[in-house]
Amino acid sequence: MAAPAEPDIRFSLANERTFLAYERTAVGLVAASLAVFHLLEPSWSQRMLGLLLLTSAAVAAAGGWLRFRQADRAIRAGHDLPAGTTVHLMALAVLVVVVAAGISVVV
Repeated sequence: MAAPAEPDIRFSLANERTFLAYERTAVGLVAASLAVFHLLEPSWSQRMLGLLLLTSAAVAAAGGWLRFRQADRAIRAGHDLPAGTTVHLMALAVLVVVVAAGISVVV
């Protein structure tokens, strides 16, 4: 029985770069959250914004890892990449943060 062939390294490296982009996004969201907590007036709307940014960071970090593993399995098995929900969750998180930021500016 022949050993399974390794996938083209370019696919694996592209998957890794995508994972690292998710992680950079998570780090940026944590930094934004810290800025909100430390630089803005501590009102309920600012705390809500900071917590939403932290939640978005967790979604980006965990979703990026899950997507990386999902894509890696598909690449190694020679299958098409399955549809993922992480991008949709991140888009929803950004929308919620934008609305929260608008509320915190108005209030």
